[in-house]
Amino acid sequence: MRANVPIPSTATQLLRTRISKVCVAIIGSTASEMIDKAAAVVKETPFLEFRLDYLEKPLAALPKFKQFFADNTAATGIATCRRSANGGKFSGTVAAEMEILCKVAAAGFHIADLELESAEALKKDELQKLRDTGVALIISHHDFTATKDLDKIYERIVPFQPDFIKIVPTAKSLTDNVTLMRFMERMHENANIIGICMGDAGIISRVLGLRVGSTFTFAAATQGEETGPGQIAARTLIETYRVDQVDAATKVYGVAGNPIRSSLSPVMMNTAFRRETVNAVYLALQTAKVSDLLKLVQEIPIQGLSVTMPHKQEIMAHLENTDPLSAKIGACNTVLRAQDGKLYGFNTDVAGIVGPLEKRMSLRGAKALVLGAGGAARAAVFGLRDKGADVFILNRTAETAQKLARQSGSKTIKKEALAKTPFDVIINATPIGMAGQKSTQLLEAKDLNTKLVFDLVYNPLETPLIRLARQQGIAFITGVEMFVQQGARQFEIWTGKPAPEEEMLRVVIHALRQQAEAATAEAASPSKATAAKGKKAS
Repeated sequence: MRANVPIPSTATQLLRTRISKVCVAIIGSTASEMIDKAAAVVKETPFLEFRLDYLEKPLAALPKFKQFFADNTAATGIATCRRSANGGKFSGTVAAEMEILCKVAAAGFHIADLELESAEALKKDELQKLRDTGVALIISHHDFTATKDLDKIYERIVPFQPDFIKIVPTAKSLTDNVTLMRFMERMHENANIIGICMGDAGIISRVLGLRVGSTFTFAAATQGEETGPGQIAARTLIETYRVDQVDAATKVYGVAGNPIRSSLSPVMMNTAFRRETVNAVYLALQTAKVSDLLKLVQEIPIQGLSVTMPHKQEIMAHLENTDPLSAKIGACNTVLRAQDGKLYGFNTDVAGIVGPLEKRMSLRGAKALVLGAGGAARAAVFGLRDKGADVFILNRTAETAQKLARQSGSKTIKKEALAKTPFDVIINATPIGMAGQKSTQLLEAKDLNTKLVFDLVYNPLETPLIRLARQQGIAFITGVEMFVQQGARQFEIWTGKPAPEEEMLRVVIHALRQQAEAATAEAASPSKATAAKGKKAS
């Protein structure tokens, strides 16, 4: 295969010296809108892809782009006019696409992206016309359904002798990222290659792809302006994931669950790593199967995991050993990969619940009500019982509550008895009140016969239960405190360093406030939200 690989020209080698590791994709319905967005990011990230296929008349817009490049000489631009048949928005013919791309060099663009299917439809001299303009050429292939035979795609692209080869499959599992990265490791010395997996499961390739040989990666200008499924905003990629600092020595950690998209663990943990100068990166690992997760852990390898729903119990069977709490509770939320490669389990949920409570009260002899009987409730119940608290359990399914009560030496209680039963603390360990949940509240104002309310739900910042406690003048603890506490203990297990808890708390609260503001703005402008969804699906 080496005999046929593209030989980088002097111009391409010079171009490589001016492009950065992150290329920001710019979209918009007009050239002016695109240029405004580009102007906002070009000083921080001067490598830009302009999606000309988003414009109604791409040719007519070229003079405006020429002025942009004249005003921003440090900018490097990719012109993409992807046809709708290949996942883009351009409805014209291959000939119309080529007419546009043959004029982008004169407008100041440095690189033209031509999809493989268009290249294969052209005659040889037609492609040469594009080369003769002086623009560097990317031949790209996108598969929006799966990760298939990447070598075959590569072999189809190579005869066109492009300056850059771009192969973008879709990750249906975590291990699809491994397939892509192993391919990249084999091929990156042969060619300037760009490799990314699309989809929620593909974030691994977007962050780790550079260290296995991807020439660069793509990012959205802002959240909500993604040009491909699973694309990450540039600021998140650079500031949260520190993608330009990830190297062969960087240790990889992650949060595994399904769904995982809205988790704030990555922003919290990556902040902690940066604050304590730990060469590590923490990723969101979207997977429905523990077997898929375990294969990834071995292949990357992953040094530690935060395990969330629905895998906390199933993961137990695959661990070499666990701490006594995990064994007692029957659930593990923290995994450490030891030097021998074996996996060890811990439960930091208990510390996340007990720690905030002990700052405010003595738990020995305290009377506690726990709402729920799932994984978080089990951590609360066993944690409180270990500290000598008298625990009552209320759950919608009475049988589950009774089983947990028997296992932990606790009692169950009926809702009707709450108003007449005083408690020192009431803990909500159900998902009720969580952003996106439609369930009705378990408790009413008359049921809050307590000195303290602790809601383990951390998003939104003020849950309906916390609001009720505030209105009743009852002291409360928000779920953010539990979330940060359990994360801080995970950080310490993995690194052996004290966790920067104040900084972790600050970034989580900031992220939650930003989400709340964005949700309020979206609710106030439904037409804008609909338009954003339409763009995101492209």
